[in-house]
Amino acid sequence: MTGTELILLCLGIALIAFLYSSVGHAGASGYIATMTLFALAPAIIRPTALILNILVAIIGWFQFSRAGHFSWKLFWPFALLSVPAAYVGGYLQPSAGVLRILIGLALLISAARLIFRRSDPPETSPPGKPVAVGVGAGLGLLSGLTGTGGGIFLTPLLLFCRWAPIKKAAAVSALFILVNSTGGLVGYFSATHSIPGLGIYLAIPAIAGGTIGSYLGSRRLPARGIATFLATVLAIAGIKLILTR
Repeated sequence: MTGTELILLCLGIALIAFLYSSVGHAGASGYIATMTLFALAPAIIRPTALILNILVAIIGWFQFSRAGHFSWKLFWPFALLSVPAAYVGGYLQPSAGVLRILIGLALLISAARLIFRRSDPPETSPPGKPVAVGVGAGLGLLSGLTGTGGGIFLTPLLLFCRWAPIKKAAAVSALFILVNSTGGLVGYFSATHSIPGLGIYLAIPAIAGGTIGSYLGSRRLPARGIATFLATVLAIAGIKLILTR
């Protein structure tokens, strides 16, 4: 990779981190798409995306939690089995073409629904613990298989099922992404015994973009603005998953 290509890659990573972090996400699907455009090897892309995901998720969770939007009571049932499930998904090395298409279509449908309903649900009620634990396990497995943190699936689910308002969903998803990305990265390392060094170079733009985006999302952007950003993020991720081979 030339110096110019590395600079362009860093700018792309910073933009993705900014956009995703504004809605409580860390950007794994966007990082994967960006690195794919630069023709990086899949063995480098997947773990690097998880490393960047962890960094930006830490920042996002801190910002949304500091602004008073995080709920431990809502978070822990989803996270209980998601981390070991993410480890299993990260350890597996599947051919996931059909899985990516199905998930991509689901994300596009979610994006379309958000466009028509961009405000907080009028009333919210958290799910029962058995439901949250089961959903968390499924999303953890998906996050490990796809190299994402699972927040791209959890946030729309929290909103569509009216389990949480937008900013609380973003805060919970940020920590969910953090723990699942860590589990997925550990699982990947257990299987391959290698971690690419590219994440060190991309960490600075990811941290910069993530800091600005999560600050605006947690304190400045109204719920309607966050929902619009989220719809954009879901559409980008859905298209990326469908087109990836």
